[in-house]
Amino acid sequence: MAHYRAPDPKREQFRRYLEKAGVVDSLTSVLVSLYEQPEKPNNALEFVKERLNSGGQTSADAEALQQEVIDLRQRCARLAEENKDLKSRLQRYEPEDGATAD
Repeated sequence: MAHYRAPDPKREQFRRYLEKAGVVDSLTSVLVSLYEQPEKPNNALEFVKERLNSGGQTSADAEALQQEVIDLRQRCARLAEENKDLKSRLQRYEPEDGATAD
């Protein structure tokens, strides 16, 4: 005969925390996605990890975004250097006191 066990307040609090944080929904979504796969992956744990880590992005998307970040950082550094160079050139042609040559 099964014994009825009253819900533990700590467990209930933790469950509410997970629901509020969206963890339950995320896990449910990933597990439903796994269930609906026509061909089950060989490694279900890896499937779940990939889906949780991706946030809806494929690894190719993530790699492309990472490369774009690298490219943009390099461009930013080049532009900052160009800006510094142009400011120094400008200082040679314009005095700092604001006087202009007529």
